[in-house]
Amino acid sequence: MATDEQVVYDPQTYQTGMPYEQLTRLREAAPVSWVPERSVDGAEHGPGYWAVWRHAEVKQVLKRPQLFSSELGATQIRDPATPEDLAYVQKSMLNMDPPEHSRLRRIVNRSFTPRAVERLRERIVERARLIVDEMIDGSTDHTADFAKVAADLPVWTLADVLGVPQTDRYLMFDWASRVIGFQDPEYAAISLTDATGTTPMAKAALAVRPSPGPDGTMPDPRTRGGIPDLYAYAHELAAEKRRAPGEDIMSLMLSQVDGDGLSTDEFENMFWLFAVAGNETLRNGIPGGMYALLHHPEQWRRLAADRSLLPGAADEMLRWWTPVIHFRRTATEDTELAGQRIAAGDKVVVYFASANRDPRAFDDPDTFDVTRSAADHLSFGHGPHYCLGSMLGKAQLVAMFDALLDRLAEVRAAGEPQRLRSNFQHGIKHLPIGWTLR
Repeated sequence: MATDEQVVYDPQTYQTGMPYEQLTRLREAAPVSWVPERSVDGAEHGPGYWAVWRHAEVKQVLKRPQLFSSELGATQIRDPATPEDLAYVQKSMLNMDPPEHSRLRRIVNRSFTPRAVERLRERIVERARLIVDEMIDGSTDHTADFAKVAADLPVWTLADVLGVPQTDRYLMFDWASRVIGFQDPEYAAISLTDATGTTPMAKAALAVRPSPGPDGTMPDPRTRGGIPDLYAYAHELAAEKRRAPGEDIMSLMLSQVDGDGLSTDEFENMFWLFAVAGNETLRNGIPGGMYALLHHPEQWRRLAADRSLLPGAADEMLRWWTPVIHFRRTATEDTELAGQRIAAGDKVVVYFASANRDPRAFDDPDTFDVTRSAADHLSFGHGPHYCLGSMLGKAQLVAMFDALLDRLAEVRAAGEPQRLRSNFQHGIKHLPIGWTLR
């Protein structure tokens, strides 16, 4: 029989649901415990890692980058395959420690200020309403796959932020699916982008998209060589922005590249970060919020009666669903956490999915309650790496559910959800819903 640690580590587990029972036992047994890294999907056994299960200890790790580094081994449990792969991903802001992390964060920070988000909010609201109208008007039986419906708002918003033409936006859906869903056969080689109607930049990128090898597997998309179409597009878009700069992040970043403030590797990694990581939290958070409401119809009725609850409900959706399951750090020196001795070089993995259900931080944490004060959830991280796009993400959640509540009197499950095979991303690939119109 598999141990709780083995169940939590196995990506196959998550196809049937988040292992909350196992997470609860692990969290209540100890704030920090050892998890072996067994071979998964042909990868070699890893050395194992210290898992951090409780809310307070997760925050301790995330706010001390000098002791728990994002850079030493990057932020995924599995080590990069080669020293060259590690050196490349260390050029990403995600895998940097201060002061280098702070330098890159300052470059893009002004694109995510409250004023900048407010400028985008009107367009987000308009697009959310259009998406909901298209879902309803395009259905003959009052049903739809909400996971597919919801995916359009994050990619639309990211395209706007990055200055990507809207015709090309589903490239970001494909890239994110391949990177985040590399453990899932359906997503590992996905290609939903229709070249018809896309820009020459997109066609050039699609021309270098990798194909499965003789064994049917794709190259590792978390390496520089594993997702050449993304980097090809980044450079094509860069050339276009140099000719016609705008107010988007790409134009801002390029001004820093050309001014020697940002290296080419850093630019490529920054584009990857926004196009991939900037997509996934909301792409799964919005269907996760719907999943919560399908299973708690009384909460749908509360929101319908009082729309002022929506901003708090967005936080509760992110807490209760928790799109990103974990992130890794590496100990920089011998230390101690919650009484557990940790050696320099050990992997330390914080489990957001456990911390967000910690009864020490949230009363009755397994209950979904849109009136809860859940602002201290960790789905956007904590400390120096707290998500730059958190306000933008919440704005999208609020806009989508506000638009749904305007048109739909009630929602119901119309089939079984299909979940992502991943021990990193808490994802829903398909979420059939039905509805009654207002």
